[in-house]
Amino acid sequence: MSSRLFRIVAAAVSLTLLYLAERRRGVAADASALPVRLRQTLDELGGTFIKIGQALSMRPDLFPEDYLRQLRDLRERARPFSSTEARAELERALRRPVEQVFQTFDSEPFAAASIAQVHRATLPDGQEVIVKIRRPHMRERIDSDMRILVAVARIAGAAIPSFRRLQPERLAREMWANLRRETDLLQEARNIRRFSDAYRQRTDVYVPEAFETLSSEAILVQVMSHGRSIEDSAISQDGSRIAGVLVDFYLEQLLTTGLFHGDPHPGNLFVMEDGRICFHDFGLVGHLDHTTRRNLGIFLQAFVHQDAGWMLDAAIALSLIDRQAERTAFVQGIEEILSDYSSLPLKDWSIADAFLRVMRLGDGAHVVVPYNLMIFVRALFLIEGCLRRLDPNFNVLATIIAKGEAALAHTLGGRPDPAAMARLKTELALSAEDLPSLLASWLHRAHQDGGDLALGVRVHQSDETERRLDRRAALAALALLSAGMLVTSALLAQAHIGPEVIGLPVTALIGFIVAIWICMRVLRWINILWRR
Repeated sequence: MSSRLFRIVAAAVSLTLLYLAERRRGVAADASALPVRLRQTLDELGGTFIKIGQALSMRPDLFPEDYLRQLRDLRERARPFSSTEARAELERALRRPVEQVFQTFDSEPFAAASIAQVHRATLPDGQEVIVKIRRPHMRERIDSDMRILVAVARIAGAAIPSFRRLQPERLAREMWANLRRETDLLQEARNIRRFSDAYRQRTDVYVPEAFETLSSEAILVQVMSHGRSIEDSAISQDGSRIAGVLVDFYLEQLLTTGLFHGDPHPGNLFVMEDGRICFHDFGLVGHLDHTTRRNLGIFLQAFVHQDAGWMLDAAIALSLIDRQAERTAFVQGIEEILSDYSSLPLKDWSIADAFLRVMRLGDGAHVVVPYNLMIFVRALFLIEGCLRRLDPNFNVLATIIAKGEAALAHTLGGRPDPAAMARLKTELALSAEDLPSLLASWLHRAHQDGGDLALGVRVHQSDETERRLDRRAALAALALLSAGMLVTSALLAQAHIGPEVIGLPVTALIGFIVAIWICMRVLRWINILWRR
């Protein structure tokens, strides 16, 4: 523990001293050695810190592109742990001997990373599976490393004013929570089930089934799949088709269902013999709610149509830009971004890059971009990288325009959410039940006031100007009340709630009558005021 603490603190001090030295010498950002040093330091610390670097690579709202580029290059190079440890971890998670669960189990892993390693096995029925085993004491190591990092972040934020904008302690705690979630292999099994259920109807994509009953926080058992990496030169002849499937599939994920694979790097994508794309590693899965999907669709349309004002509105709705931002300056910034793209051929347009550049307008002041949008940006960059590997001439934007129309239509103009409609019907039923008594009460007050249905506060001892203003305010309120009653009555009529007369629910009919009566009174009073 003490040696680990010393290594982490020493690494943090070294990076801080380099940062302060470069600031004192006035080193330009593009000449800074910090991005490379940061990647090397995280790589040397390994395990938890490689995962931290990968998480930071999803934060374009906080770090310049030079840093992100280096962090994206972090690769998980880890030695496998021993077969004895692997078997012990497996039996601890299964709570029984390996032989009681698997017909065969290969003690030597065929893949290893900083968090877990993967073994081949077969079930008693002969089904080939993979068994993903988390490293021994991995959760404890993450917690230990992150406690140290949180303390270092707290000190750095207090000691270096320029770090405070990054909110280092909050960022460290957020990464800690996400790391714990991503290293929960039972959660990964559940992600696989959700993904498989959501996209079961697709014939061009395959998600190997996970066995949740055999999985736990420390192990994941999943169907074994075979295929070629999308980086394999043998599939280059089919690259354009595969690229088209990827774009189509991600349009469905991002704009229709909202459930998307957040880590589609080449190591997690295989092409099977029958041409289907097989997805692996569901530790990082993002979810976009309907409102976010709708705003993403709007942003995409605005980008395609080169409309800066429209893009700004969508960016504000997505929380990429502060709602209090000075509009003119941000529109100019987006126009500059669009101007840069207008000089490029369509195949070189990057939605991920445009999204990132919009996020950086205003230096991210007073904006905390939602975590799922961070996963979204990471996924965009990885997918665009895959597309360029598959087919360097692939026109992403043209494919989105051609294939994305249906997804955009579904997102921007789909049928109302059934839950929202159920709530609306319930509220209408309650309103229908209360409407007769409310209307009776309003009519009783009108009768007591000599036929005047007054709203608001009466001012008996005011001058003529105040009385006129008060009357005009009352008329405006009545007009709004009448409009609201007409809308409510129309909804009641459409919902067909309660007994009906001449084809209309009684409550709706009463509402229409009272609304029309109020309209007539308002028009009569307006006529009187006009003559005065």
